[in-house]
Amino acid sequence: MSTTTIALPEKSQYFIDLENQYGAHNYHPIPVVLNKGQGVFLWDVEGKRYYDFLSGYSAVNQGHCHPKIIQALIEQAGKLTLTSRAFHNDLLGEYEKYITAYFGYDKVLPMNTGVEGGETAIKLARRWAYVKKGVAENKAKVIFAENNFWGRTMAAISSSTDPSSYRQFGPFMPGFELVPYNDLASLEKALQDPNVAAFMVEPIQGEAGVVVPDEGYLKGVRDLCTQYNVLFIADEIQTGLARTGKMLACDHENVRPDILILGKALSGGALPVSAVLADDFIMLNIHPGEHGSTYGGNPLACAVAIAALQVLKEEKMAEKAEEMGQLLRAELAKLNSPFIKLIRGKGLLNAIVIDHPNKEAAWDLCLHLKDEGLLAKPTHGDKIRFAPPLIITGEQILECVGNIGKCLDKLA
Repeated sequence: MSTTTIALPEKSQYFIDLENQYGAHNYHPIPVVLNKGQGVFLWDVEGKRYYDFLSGYSAVNQGHCHPKIIQALIEQAGKLTLTSRAFHNDLLGEYEKYITAYFGYDKVLPMNTGVEGGETAIKLARRWAYVKKGVAENKAKVIFAENNFWGRTMAAISSSTDPSSYRQFGPFMPGFELVPYNDLASLEKALQDPNVAAFMVEPIQGEAGVVVPDEGYLKGVRDLCTQYNVLFIADEIQTGLARTGKMLACDHENVRPDILILGKALSGGALPVSAVLADDFIMLNIHPGEHGSTYGGNPLACAVAIAALQVLKEEKMAEKAEEMGQLLRAELAKLNSPFIKLIRGKGLLNAIVIDHPNKEAAWDLCLHLKDEGLLAKPTHGDKIRFAPPLIITGEQILECVGNIGKCLDKLA
């Protein structure tokens, strides 16, 4: 990481020093201390306003503190927040009915974080393989794409190809294998093993730097999984919920995964909410006591998730993401910067790849952007995601790209 020393205002420095003294050093944030968000904007403790071009890794697709979502949160928080699943509550069934109809699945299993959703999907797939496919006990395999990212639990890092995720954390979870992303021939070879339960994949690899597969890849995945009796698990935690210009990124190729994992914007950034959707032939293989979560399906989360999903459709956010994404990529291309090696993305999930002799150029660019009132963060060294809330306007995009151009010039 860059060792550049940055002089910060006293108030910001105070809060950063607190984190450094009392918190684990497992993140390296952009040096800004935020205390307010509204729509596409964030404000720091000194009162400076910024455009948010990360959106909480796509958790705030609907914009910061969306009034309908926050109202649902406040109303439910004053009535009932948690019962655990030891008892029924009056919102869980309503939410389950709403979200299953929304995405067209028989059942939903509610969880909290995205990585819990991934863990749940893998358990469902393994159980299905033993009960329905006839795989021998403890022999089930799950295939993942190289350069995937779905969290930092032991299972998630066991499927990772990133040394910063897995190094010195072993031994690792057995039963996981890797194939190259966007490579149907390698996938088919792996799926010929009769012990394979599932292939879990991001429709667009987010943390890897918004890597978009070839057109037809997802359809090919669907066809191969069907052919070899393997479950297709779509990790749509970052790509789903209107981010890429469709409600789901899988919708770009009209494919339906067997297991769908959602999170992040499922609450509009209000609290951790995730969901795993599947049909009865998969979901009903898990019985009482075999999987669960104290907070999963809590009344507060159910109320917020319904509101968050309603907002996506009511405000036509998928259509907005498609239109604004095309504008953003076109305007970035017009900058014609020698330091932009690649521009890639779908909808408002985009990234630039920086080409510069300074290996810290992407980090430095994000520091310049912060000074200009735009917040973004590098991933994997040379890539920067540009993923603002889906409510951003064309005028705002033009302003932001102008600021990006100014900051790119400072890299010269």
